[in-house]
Amino acid sequence: MSGDQKKILIIDDEPTLVLMITKRLESSGFQVISAGSGAEGLNKAREEKPDLILLDVMMPEMDGFEVLKTLRQTPETSEISVVIFTAGANPKWQEKAVTLKADDFVNKMMPFEDLLQKLRMLLYES
Repeated sequence: MSGDQKKILIIDDEPTLVLMITKRLESSGFQVISAGSGAEGLNKAREEKPDLILLDVMMPEMDGFEVLKTLRQTPETSEISVVIFTAGANPKWQEKAVTLKADDFVNKMMPFEDLLQKLRMLLYES
């Protein structure tokens, strides 16, 4: 593992999707950690200090917007890049993501290569 390997935290409650995305990101050279809930994701973000977080919106107990708001208000996580990663196509969600300072908003149905390109831009060009 090289010292410049970027760490991505996936916060999503769909284990099959998380596993699929994890395998593809790891094969693209990233270190990947995951959390199955918003609360677990917040803890891992503080402990692991990932370079980027892929964050689902629709999760039980604490939705992605609550997680994002907490990340931005917490000094040790406020600078982490956050990409809202959702199957929902609600335009109001996109507005809310921008208001809460998400770095990007992507649909889960997006081709993996397009997602990878967006992540690389955020991780290596910002």
